[in-house]
Amino acid sequence: MARSSAAQRQLDDLVLRLRGCTLCPKMHRPAVSGGPVWSRVISVGQAPGTKEPVLGRPFAWTAGKTLFGWFQRACGMSEVEFRASIYMAAVCRCFPGKNAAGGDRVPDAREILNCASWLEAEIELLQPALVIPIGKLAIQQFIAFDKLTDVIGKKLRVTHRKRTFDIVPLPHPSGASPWHRMEPGLTLLGQALDLIIHHPAWPGRT
Repeated sequence: MARSSAAQRQLDDLVLRLRGCTLCPKMHRPAVSGGPVWSRVISVGQAPGTKEPVLGRPFAWTAGKTLFGWFQRACGMSEVEFRASIYMAAVCRCFPGKNAAGGDRVPDAREILNCASWLEAEIELLQPALVIPIGKLAIQQFIAFDKLTDVIGKKLRVTHRKRTFDIVPLPHPSGASPWHRMEPGLTLLGQALDLIIHHPAWPGRT
């Protein structure tokens, strides 16, 4: 879909409103956005951590270094190039805070539902051909599954809110999880990245 100046203004306005969202009282604002990047590819993370609201961009810390390292090795795309060419969304856009054990709190159902309206608006406007959900919570927004091995390394055709597109799920690049560093996760991750960078919607292929 070609971008018009009117469509870009709509996206600029959407991102501006998203960054000012105050719907969830337990969430730690501000909301984090990757910016109004017009793209046929949308990445969908889970939720920001403590660093992302301060630095003002998604995947701004250690998980981001891992994520962008995957694409650097897979196709030579740098973090700067990724951020400039892929629309970066998430299940929830604000940091949920910490749980009693000290880890990041998982957003509750109401928070996920509240934030879903932003993702729906982004999909409606951008009409992506490829969505890359990153991590279990993000993948669950598009497809039901039992284990990561059921979905990582596959390209799946889904219909989400009346829009149909491909998804290629990725595991979360968290340093706390060994899944993507050991088999079969390591091989499945490589297969997923190969599917992504050879998708017709991937930057440089259209």
